[in-house]
Amino acid sequence: MTYDLLIETEAARLGALATDLSIPVPTCPGWTMADLVTHVGQTHRWAVHILRNQVQERIWSRQVPSGLAEGQSGDAAWLAAGVAELLDTLRATDPSMTVWTWGPDKQASWWPRRMVFELVVHRADAELALGVDPVVPADVAVDGVEEFLHNLPYAGWITPRLAELGVEGATIHLHATDADGEWTITQGPAGRISWERGHAKGASAVQGTAQDLLLLMYGRRSPEELTVYGDADLLGRWLTTAAF
Repeated sequence: MTYDLLIETEAARLGALATDLSIPVPTCPGWTMADLVTHVGQTHRWAVHILRNQVQERIWSRQVPSGLAEGQSGDAAWLAAGVAELLDTLRATDPSMTVWTWGPDKQASWWPRRMVFELVVHRADAELALGVDPVVPADVAVDGVEEFLHNLPYAGWITPRLAELGVEGATIHLHATDADGEWTITQGPAGRISWERGHAKGASAVQGTAQDLLLLMYGRRSPEELTVYGDADLLGRWLTTAAF
């Protein structure tokens, strides 16, 4: 999958949606379109800073200069400038270079994939805010589900919440109806999960298009909109807790 081209496409789509920055974004409670654009553009600048400076220690996006005045929000032009800088940086960077990430892979190659799905999900947020039904190609959505599951065990702000659910050993099966995508998630100790591809029986199972499964994992779809088998309460509580 060519992540730089996906970044370019998704960023252009988001920028085209960001005309009225005052519109509320219901899937990001408390945010307007301006907040959404600012968040995405700041995330791009964060990635650029890490890659260009070969950062080895944890640094968060709020620690990186945004180029905005205090209290100012980003707009479509500011977003586009950040995307251009991100793409230049990604294309000039050795994917095997060691850098800090919050995920399991401590290489520059982790960042393009993460930036794609940051954009895909927030582009969907913008579309939903405007009453537009998002469309994510099935192959991209399958990769997005796997990227989510790949990183989830390392999301330190989520694992404590998962630990508090008290569902260690529970299994959740995801089944894409329009693509080659099946996964089983097992809730492990201390809030950490493990997962594997393939068909299996879970305590809870959910079927839907790959796109809907991706949006479900990120809390942008409700389980009630898909086909659920088994323990629906477990599925709902787990999804609410695990969503980024």
